Amino acid sequence: MSEIGLYSILIAMFLAAYSSFTAVVGIKKRRGEMIASAENAAVAVFGLLSLASVALIYALVTRDFQIEYVAKYTSRSLSTVYTLAAFYAGQKGSLLFWGWLLSLYTAIVIFQNRRKNRKLLPWVLAVMMAIDFFFVVLMVFVTNPFERLPYMPLDGQGLNPMLQNPGMIFHPPTLFLGYVGFTVPFAFALAALITGQLGDDWIKTTRKWTIISWLFLTAGNLLGMEWAYVELGWGGYWAWDPVENASFMPWIVGTAYLHSVMIQEKRDMLKVWNMVLILLTFLLTIFGTFITRSGLIASVHSFGESSLGWMFLAFLVVTLIISVGLLIYRLPDLRSKNQLDSLLSRESSFLYNNLLFVGIAFAVFWGTLFPIISEAARGVKITVGPPFYNAVITPIALTLLFLMGVCPLIAWRKTTLKNFGKKILFPTVVSAAGAALLYVLQIRSLLVLITLALCIFVSINLFLEFFNGMRTRHTLLQEGYLRALWNLVARNKRRYGGHIVHFGVVLLFMAMSGTAFNTEKQITVNKGESFKIKQYLLKYEGLSEYPTAGKERTVATLTVFNDNHKVGVLSPEKALFRGQENPTTEVAIHMTLKEDLYVILAGYGKDWATFKVLVNPLVVWLWIGGGIMALGTVIVMLPDRRKRKQSISKDTRAEAI
Repeated sequence: MSEIGLYSILIAMFLAAYSSFTAVVGIKKRRGEMIASAENAAVAVFGLLSLASVALIYALVTRDFQIEYVAKYTSRSLSTVYTLAAFYAGQKGSLLFWGWLLSLYTAIVIFQNRRKNRKLLPWVLAVMMAIDFFFVVLMVFVTNPFERLPYMPLDGQGLNPMLQNPGMIFHPPTLFLGYVGFTVPFAFALAALITGQLGDDWIKTTRKWTIISWLFLTAGNLLGMEWAYVELGWGGYWAWDPVENASFMPWIVGTAYLHSVMIQEKRDMLKVWNMVLILLTFLLTIFGTFITRSGLIASVHSFGESSLGWMFLAFLVVTLIISVGLLIYRLPDLRSKNQLDSLLSRESSFLYNNLLFVGIAFAVFWGTLFPIISEAARGVKITVGPPFYNAVITPIALTLLFLMGVCPLIAWRKTTLKNFGKKILFPTVVSAAGAALLYVLQIRSLLVLITLALCIFVSINLFLEFFNGMRTRHTLLQEGYLRALWNLVARNKRRYGGHIVHFGVVLLFMAMSGTAFNTEKQITVNKGESFKIKQYLLKYEGLSEYPTAGKERTVATLTVFNDNHKVGVLSPEKALFRGQENPTTEVAIHMTLKEDLYVILAGYGKDWATFKVLVNPLVVWLWIGGGIMALGTVIVMLPDRRKRKQSISKDTRAEAI
């Protein structure tokens, strides 16, 4: 089976090169049969990489330890779920997964555009297959996932214990789906630059691809935060780790792009800016891959030192040169037909929004690269930690939050100061009153007060958007309030789905403000003793030690009381996996809407144990906010009724003609 996988990758390499080359020649010579052949070759690449993926999964499941990748990432005691997850746990498997996803997306693009975008599609195909060719070449010559050992080990090393967490099943695939998905709008953007088809057709064609990719990247980041929170045992969910930054940067720039294209669609403006943003988003996904595979940074997420990093850097530089060259070549054709009519307009607010997003991306990019630059320049690696990021990014993020609340109050083209003042007065008064109330309730941190006041400000404006629209439908169309709300969203999903996404973002800001009130305590207690942290009383009941498949578990039992009412039992533990020298930490969390009681077993003896206990306020709202963002994004992607009716009407007229 491994030979089938290896030869599938080898043939896929030649077909990817053939597809990319033939697509270009076909469009240059205007030979439709060559373009069709290129499309068929691309579909064949998908089939071959699917076969290779099945072959590797089969080797993992059947424990073919003579394959180096299988021996390194699985063992006989590893559960089936994590054995399947090992497919993308290592560098070789993750590259195959990336290449397979890209070939799948290419096949879907071909199917979607078989009767449209025929001038763009050959170039789109050439770009996507060229990128896939790069990944397959790496698998053939550098990181062969089917490389065989000269002997047959009795057992494998097993999956990294930190990766044996449910988050591992979902976090990497969602990130890859987001990373690879941005290749599609990037390819269409390059095709538009090459062909001179610089209207907004390519944007409309790739709109759902961009939104879906953004959704997966959002989910991937949030799942990564949840994994860090429950698995790494340090009490937090974001540490500005370089690999965290690598996935955050394309998300930030991609978010700016999603906002910016609305101006091009509405006013035919910012064409150059939109091109820059989508090209930059894709380049940042490659930069993130370079970071994780270069060995230049130390991170729990990275793959360690590898020659692949420099290959990705070379690919990144070549792609950057081509992208910038095409952009400069087409600059005269990318001039906007309209200009900003007023600094107080929705277009302007989107532009401010974009500049702030790019500012955040640049700050994160600089902080990520600075240790590498400092080591190269001075021989000393100067680490940039959370204080830098928090100091630089917090004021920018709060300004973005303010703009999120202001934007619905501003009209396209121009808004008068008088009209704007009337609209902003009520939410400003309510948010100020809310901040005053919070101050009375002993919340004295200025930063937290500003954050929560802005959360109230944005929430009020979002609520008024829904309420005013619902009331208008109720008055004019005599619809019931719930039906009016349903129809309001159903007939303009892009607008109101976006508002739902923004409300999810508000909840994320609210949750993050809770970190200012984290409480931490470390204490050693004997069996039967109790200790307090805030309103919680924890009684240590003792230790249990027992073996399971693949690891030895030491579990502490704590009975938890909240104001003298028993609320549950927590069981933090240490687990020593087979073949590992150091035990891993499994935290225990009592979660409520108000706060998390987070308990770590830090050390233990025969009759005693040391616990590190934290009370983390509002953390659950981070996950709720992420869920609401996902819901809003799904609504945005659904077609509007009136647009669907218009499309059907156009198709009917076309058939009649």
